[in-house]
Amino acid sequence: MNRETVDIDWSNLPFAYVKTDYNIRFYYKDGKWSDGELVSDEYITMHMAAPCLHYGQEAFEGLKAFETKDGRVVVFRPSENWKRLQKTSERIFLPPMPEEMFLEAIRKVVSANRRFVPPYGTGASLYIRPFLIGVGAKVGLGPASEYIFVIFVTPVGPYYKGGLTPVKAMVITGFDRAAPDGVGDCKVGGNYAAGLPGADYAKHHGYPVPLYLDPKEKRYVDEFGTSNFIGIKGKSYITPSSKSILPSITNMSLAQIAEDMGYKVERRPVDIEEVPSFDEIGAVGTAAVVTPICEINYNGKIMKFGKEDSAGPVISELYKRLTGIQYGEIEDKYNWLFEVK
Repeated sequence: MNRETVDIDWSNLPFAYVKTDYNIRFYYKDGKWSDGELVSDEYITMHMAAPCLHYGQEAFEGLKAFETKDGRVVVFRPSENWKRLQKTSERIFLPPMPEEMFLEAIRKVVSANRRFVPPYGTGASLYIRPFLIGVGAKVGLGPASEYIFVIFVTPVGPYYKGGLTPVKAMVITGFDRAAPDGVGDCKVGGNYAAGLPGADYAKHHGYPVPLYLDPKEKRYVDEFGTSNFIGIKGKSYITPSSKSILPSITNMSLAQIAEDMGYKVERRPVDIEEVPSFDEIGAVGTAAVVTPICEINYNGKIMKFGKEDSAGPVISELYKRLTGIQYGEIEDKYNWLFEVK
């Protein structure tokens, strides 16, 4: 029996917001969470003195649901998003939540919007955005007394329309995305707002992707504007180790796949001067999965990697294997898929 879907041109879907039927909301007050409520309203009413507006007390996550080859609807590794959200919550004084509550919320909101899950074979997916914000009125600096946890979903196409077509990046030296010992390893909006000037600078110079160096020495690779950095060098899969990098679940998954392919995984500082010796470079994250990088501009020095019109063999294979698991084409031997029935 075919699953009902909405009338959308799935193969040409942009990475943009599309209204769906429901989002799910939980309220935190007096030390406890409410039951989840499915609502169709796209707007949130809050007090003008909400700490999320003034002091940045907010966190968010991003993950995806897919229809598999055999017709199931699955979400990729949601427990890892819960773990990361708890780490962020602890850092900026947001209330913790049980893993069961998070997973059940994912299940309910995806199930309620099942007709918006793109059909298998279209290359599209259902993007899931959980976020947690402090809304209890507070004028002085301090954590809120009340919170809202929301998950909305929207069908999306590839983040970069070219898919595995390589893109160019520019090293940003005039702006920092995150501070040492700050919240660079947490998924908070301030990191992305801080990255807007660098992204705009790179774009105006013809580079769609900014690459940041460590904020202390401006010597070691941190991450791309919205993605982790990976490099292939011989039989090594190399990704930077830094306290100001967001730990990517996609990167974690690709590293496991790379080990399965016989590559040594190295998590270590990566000097920008070492980068030209890499065979392949990739930007990895939930939205784009893997984006091959064919060129990096570092203060006018141009580093080239592979071809401009096609991904290298290792990144191509990593992408094929990860998406193969997500779409049920390859055995999920690590139990990464959370089925929504």
